[in-house]
Amino acid sequence: MGPSGVAGADGKDGKDANETCKICHTSTKVDMIATQFEFSKHSYGEAAFEESGNTGCTPCHAQEAFKYVVKNKVPATFTLNATTGRYVNNYATVATDAYGEIGCSTCHSALHTSYATADLAFTTVAPVPMTMWGGTKTIDLKADGGSSNLCVKCHQPRPFTNVLTGNVLDYVALATTAGVVYDGNPTGTTNIIKPSYRTHTHYGAIGAIYAGMGGVEFPGTLAYTNSAHTQAAACVDCHMGTMAGRSGGHTFSAAGKFDGCNVTGCHTTAITSASTTLWKGPRDEIKLLLDNLAKKLTVGGVDILNRNPNTNETLGGVNLWAGITTNNYDGYLNVYDPITNPTGQTYNTKSFKYVAATTPSTWTAEQKAYNDGLPVLTLSYAQMGALINFQLCLRDYSLGIHNFAYTKALLTNSIAKL
Repeated sequence: MGPSGVAGADGKDGKDANETCKICHTSTKVDMIATQFEFSKHSYGEAAFEESGNTGCTPCHAQEAFKYVVKNKVPATFTLNATTGRYVNNYATVATDAYGEIGCSTCHSALHTSYATADLAFTTVAPVPMTMWGGTKTIDLKADGGSSNLCVKCHQPRPFTNVLTGNVLDYVALATTAGVVYDGNPTGTTNIIKPSYRTHTHYGAIGAIYAGMGGVEFPGTLAYTNSAHTQAAACVDCHMGTMAGRSGGHTFSAAGKFDGCNVTGCHTTAITSASTTLWKGPRDEIKLLLDNLAKKLTVGGVDILNRNPNTNETLGGVNLWAGITTNNYDGYLNVYDPITNPTGQTYNTKSFKYVAATTPSTWTAEQKAYNDGLPVLTLSYAQMGALINFQLCLRDYSLGIHNFAYTKALLTNSIAKL
């Protein structure tokens, strides 16, 4: 071996390479967030699997679909199809993006692009045109830089549609018209609704109630105003407080926790589960109003609303809202269906008939005979509007805490209308 050569010049220092990864990937940051997220209902994944491929549902149920509608600014409008003469809901993704469990990049779609803190920017904080209203109303929650708009993009109701036209229901007409939306005849040519067990606002009621613009606003004794939360607070204030047990942080659960509420600077006295003025009192009042409105929503002594005391997921038919009302209403209608509602109404009250023009051919003779023996459901405009308000205020889940003033007005004026 010959003698060593002359040493070469030192090379330039390299970039930090993966050193920027440590901004986030530490045991107290992303690793901890990922652990917290396992307890979030966003993480369970069931809805994403069930709706995979469904272009109309996945914008709220699947990660890639959500990112698609945001990126492409897909409108929440309804457009008339000149060929069919029916309206079509434009708020949908495409089949190639109708998949993906909710995960980190659903809300932080810039992850792993610059490998710096800019990666944590939200997918959207833009105002949210409401699909429930066909885009004619827009939610814009400005606190915390509009972060709540990200939540509301999914946590908003689905639209009710007119079965004759396919267009979104006229919610103003529901508040002011004295006719019927369903006359009990499944082949009726003027029925704009064909009620079934799953005639409901879907589950994302929170955004509409929180923003104070989702209900059927019957004229009444109470004005439709909003609580201070609508302008002064953001979803993250209460739903992403200090992690404790299965609540706080990236679980997004506020169950049993008040620390988020108490640090926003809004309340001069700390709130606890025993607080009368700002917790127990308002919730008791809204529960009573829900109970009283439910009593009004009957036809011939039969509940329009479905009762469901079942909270056991392994038994099926879980009622997420059990306990919110005395009779454990779940927001569905008390209409017989051998698959989704086989026992009809409990508590010794009959359910209503399945109201399709003919019962499905897959039903057994016994199921058809049982259905034929049930009473007929009719619905007026006022009942339909009150039903929507009941579903919104029930499924908001907070018993008025999100927006007490608006919730109380919806329920009070609905009761008076009926």
